[in-house]
Amino acid sequence: MSTENEGTAVPPAPSAPPVPVDAPASAPGAAPEGHTPSAAAPGPALPEGTPTTQFPPVPPGQPGTPSAAQAGWPPPPPVTPAYGGGGAGGAWGASYQEPAPKPKGGRGGLVAAVLAAALVAGGVGGGIGYQLARNDDSTGSTTVSAATSGGDVKHDNGSVAAVAAKALPSTVTIEAESTNGQGGTGTGFVFDKQGHIVTNNHVVADAVDGGKLTATFPNGRKYDAEIIGHAQGYDVAVVKLKNAPSDLNPLPLGDSDKVSVGDSTIAIGAPFGLSNTVTTGIISAKNRPVASSDGNSSSKASYMSALQTDASINPGNSGGPLLDARGAVIGINSAIQSTGSSGLGGSGQSGSIGLGFAIPINQAKYVAQQLIKTGKPVYAKIGASVSLEEGSGGAKITDQGAAGTASVEPGGPADKAGLKSGDVITKLDDRVIDSGPTLIGEIWTHKPGDKVMITYERDGKSHTVELTLGSRAGDS
Repeated sequence: MSTENEGTAVPPAPSAPPVPVDAPASAPGAAPEGHTPSAAAPGPALPEGTPTTQFPPVPPGQPGTPSAAQAGWPPPPPVTPAYGGGGAGGAWGASYQEPAPKPKGGRGGLVAAVLAAALVAGGVGGGIGYQLARNDDSTGSTTVSAATSGGDVKHDNGSVAAVAAKALPSTVTIEAESTNGQGGTGTGFVFDKQGHIVTNNHVVADAVDGGKLTATFPNGRKYDAEIIGHAQGYDVAVVKLKNAPSDLNPLPLGDSDKVSVGDSTIAIGAPFGLSNTVTTGIISAKNRPVASSDGNSSSKASYMSALQTDASINPGNSGGPLLDARGAVIGINSAIQSTGSSGLGGSGQSGSIGLGFAIPINQAKYVAQQLIKTGKPVYAKIGASVSLEEGSGGAKITDQGAAGTASVEPGGPADKAGLKSGDVITKLDDRVIDSGPTLIGEIWTHKPGDKVMITYERDGKSHTVELTLGSRAGDS
């Protein structure tokens, strides 16, 4: 799930481990860099309008051995042992597929935007009327012809074509490039009228330290952009257009808590550099625990309690909106599970097998607002180190924290709630907790200060206690 690294999503829960994938190099033929910015096409209006446990770092010098999630942050990037190995290797108790290496220098590679021109006009789902036309030959056969030409077709407001036509002008293809020329392509969408664009952290990671960042709208207008804030743990970032047009139309934000399994979904992005691509599917599952990383040794892992969709999501879709049937954003496309097969044009990148994962928009909205306000993310925490091993029947509080520190932070939320080393957390509110990573993902759907009910086992007996989540600002 990244720009040049489309992440390697992996649900630590035993259900289905997703794998983030590398994103393609930027598309040739994009608008020239000195192009004067102009107004973007209109789009939907923005209505008024969530999440967070601390990242447990792995003890230094032990990246390949099972370790405890610490009260502090940051954790190391995931490693690559086989999934379901009972915690005998993964830093988060789950496996990761190693993403393909980033291309060195320059941006050539994929022929991008080949399909862009046909997307809005292409009949993706509009109702086309047909009429019967009697063939006047002697066979007496009847043929079928379209009632009107393609350009005259009217699409219902609820059709995929109508939703795409309204949403596309408010999406952008993001190109991030580091100071040494490495980089790739991702997606983002207009968050507000001030020119803020929401995307994934891993999409813009290459441009964080003095790199170059651009955003291109479907009408070809290209803008330089700057990073306002990024959250590695949440995998959310906010960038702002320089000299942004005054008539931007933010995409409306939905309510991801009200999404149901089976609801229709529409994904917009730049898979393998093919900007403005629209795909459809359904919500396959909710609250899917996913840990992901872009495979970079300097990157930190991210967690989400994700929306799972079978809408086709590929490298380059990262950061793009996942919409409902009304065109409201319900998630940010972030990671996929992949078989690791070669991508378009033999790039060697993994592709979609119908298992895509999106950050719920309620969580992403909260994070984005924090980044716009302070430039730093705020994470909820319980103040305890938990085991990252699978098969423990829950999230077990370890005997010792990182570097010999206490596993339960003195005076922290867990300590105040009476939790101790050796306790196994099995539920958070009504969510079943089957591992440490699952607990982290669930805690991060809450805000600091939220009160949650923790169910844990001690000496064979089950106990339930109320706990008030603490907070931690920043990724370090």
